[in-house]
Amino acid sequence: MTRPFLGFGLGLRTDHYAHIIEHKPALDWFEILSENYMVPGGKPLAHLYRIRQDYPMVMHGVSMSIGSTDPLNYDYLGQLKSLAERVQPSWISDHLCWTTVDHLNSHDLLPLPYNEATITHIVERIDAVQEYLGRQILIENLSSYVTYHNSDMPEWTFINEIARRSGCLLLVDINNIFVSANNHHFDPRDYLNALDADRVMQFHLAGHSYHGEMIIDTHDHAVADPVWDLYEYALGRFGAVSTMIERDDNIPPFAELREELRIAEQIAQKALTAEQLRISDSQVRRGVA
Repeated sequence: MTRPFLGFGLGLRTDHYAHIIEHKPALDWFEILSENYMVPGGKPLAHLYRIRQDYPMVMHGVSMSIGSTDPLNYDYLGQLKSLAERVQPSWISDHLCWTTVDHLNSHDLLPLPYNEATITHIVERIDAVQEYLGRQILIENLSSYVTYHNSDMPEWTFINEIARRSGCLLLVDINNIFVSANNHHFDPRDYLNALDADRVMQFHLAGHSYHGEMIIDTHDHAVADPVWDLYEYALGRFGAVSTMIERDDNIPPFAELREELRIAEQIAQKALTAEQLRISDSQVRRGVA
């Protein structure tokens, strides 16, 4: 598979709307949180449309609840499809998790048991979502803090098999792998080595917090050095993969976050050849502040 490479991006956050619109900073793309814009109008959509004129975008959601036993929410999927028609994203992603039970939203990304019954259930639901949206979707690995007694395979086997059977693609969160590896005592490189390289479409990078021996995926700190090291390893394993930094709390000024993204660019330039990076005009202008 020839993987499209968007370059290096950031999550679009309301704190940065004015700066982006005024300065048009040198950046390859933005990831938007789908649920923030699934409305008929208002200022967020107006800002989104202005920024979309200058940058490619992808859509990332937290409410598809692909692992739930509730029926798929076609009201939600209809709004998602409508937004995609307006934004024309390069792709749409959500998490490999469940968030709802009996139609009540937990507002959390809850893990799944890794077994054959769960795979069959999720593949059927991804098939239905992809048919409805008329496109492949990406599923993202979680950071996790608990496991199930009826799991009978490692997470990487589970997610690989879902992608293989459904034809979906993977959003690999490097920080989530690091967090889960610490919490569940496995080598994060084993996870990366096991993934189907042809399915990996995007990387997430983010910060985390230590709570005793457990790490929590908080998205409120800069990317930690061990996660940068794991990112470099992932580039060696998968080649050039569209990469972005998530920051959802303690959000710094745009220029500070943009400087953090330069670390990802520098690591990629060290780990990959120019041919692998497929340098384009838009990527060359990243050197401009």
